[in-house]
Amino acid sequence: MKNLLLIKIIFLIFFVSGCETIQNKSDQIVKKENEKLSKFIGQPESELKISMGSPNEETKDNKGAKILVYKNKKYGLSCERKFEINELKMVVGFTSKGCF
Repeated sequence: MKNLLLIKIIFLIFFVSGCETIQNKSDQIVKKENEKLSKFIGQPESELKISMGSPNEETKDNKGAKILVYKNKKYGLSCERKFEINELKMVVGFTSKGCF
């Protein structure tokens, strides 16, 4: 009975530490993605298009700002990056969902 309890405790420790490792790796991936995309802030729209290519979609938000949407798939997962372009045709913001 004590052996079974000991095995359960050891399993629980490995499980919890494994979850922390996955969380750390995903945090590092998100940080790297944000650093990569942050370099476009303050750059002209043309520079974004040179680096990222033509967007999959161009829309406008409720304030009238242009939104360039880039979509792709990696390992079967959808990745969507949106860049906000102001009236001076400069990148002023971005969002990234599902990208790594």
